[in-house]
Amino acid sequence: MDNFELFGNIEQGKNFLESIKPGKFLFSFVISYTETCEIPGITFAGADRNSIQFTPPADAEYLHYGYCKSIDKIPMTPDGKPTPGLLTKTALESASIPHLTINAGSKISPQLPFVDTGITFGKNIFEQDAMTDSQVSHAVDFGRIVGRSMASLTDCLVIGESIPGGTTTALAVLKALGFDAKVSSSIPNNPVELKNQIVKSALERIDSEHPYSIVAKVGDPMIPFVAGMLSSASSISNVMLAGGTQMASVLAFASKIGFNEEKTAIGTTSYITNDETANFTSLIKEIADIPAISVNPGLQNSKFSGLKAFSEGFAKEGVGAGGSIISSMIKTGNDSTKFLEIAEKEYDRLFTLQ
Repeated sequence: MDNFELFGNIEQGKNFLESIKPGKFLFSFVISYTETCEIPGITFAGADRNSIQFTPPADAEYLHYGYCKSIDKIPMTPDGKPTPGLLTKTALESASIPHLTINAGSKISPQLPFVDTGITFGKNIFEQDAMTDSQVSHAVDFGRIVGRSMASLTDCLVIGESIPGGTTTALAVLKALGFDAKVSSSIPNNPVELKNQIVKSALERIDSEHPYSIVAKVGDPMIPFVAGMLSSASSISNVMLAGGTQMASVLAFASKIGFNEEKTAIGTTSYITNDETANFTSLIKEIADIPAISVNPGLQNSKFSGLKAFSEGFAKEGVGAGGSIISSMIKTGNDSTKFLEIAEKEYDRLFTLQ
């Protein structure tokens, strides 16, 4: 357990890690979309406005095939920093952890077998409501069905996501539900002012305290869907929400619709828990009495600047990277030095492909 740092309910964190030690994991990768990400300057998840919508399906295809079908290269920032999916892929493959893709509102469907929920993408919260109340209700119900099915197949269901611009909708939902959130970003110079401006404008439209109505107005489809998954899955098996800010918003909404705290943890990277522009660990503590498990993937020691960038504030987390690495280390017994070695091999392979 030396690889991990625990926050929040530490005793429960130790019990959680102990109970998932047998190592039967299943990774579910939820792809979604919010048109909020099309606001200039809000995200780095894609080279330009048009390519952003391909990021979630391309992440799914890369995890599945090792390359993408929807776009020519794996998702990357304009200057060549790869998707955090590279960390997830390395973690899942090195530990032989199976995974399944779920489309919960992605604008573009991935070219691979996936669970289709029929959920539509979220609208730009700066300009209009993200969804209707009935769309939120539909997302929760579908999430519950999928969560129940997947949890029955494993001892620990790990849930990751890809939704460009999702930290902004997450911030809006957290604030609307009464939490004093400061959130992380995929870029070192977190565009805090822009996010706050968007959120402030979105919050002005809220006219009901009902959680479904709040998420419909200022959220995105991933939040109610994954909260639904958590609510049913945590009654059957252990659930690790793999991610940072977005998973905090899932937790906040789930705390309104009910879930089993004793079987739930958040797993993320140390780049999120150490982020001084955010208040991730205190936020989780405020939302629910669950543990946050943090792993340092050791990328600061990488010989590749593209991998080192994660430890310097780019991306920090995403595609379920932190939770996948934690699961992988538990199953294989690898430490961060070994993980870095395998991640560098994958990085090298990608750039030979380019």
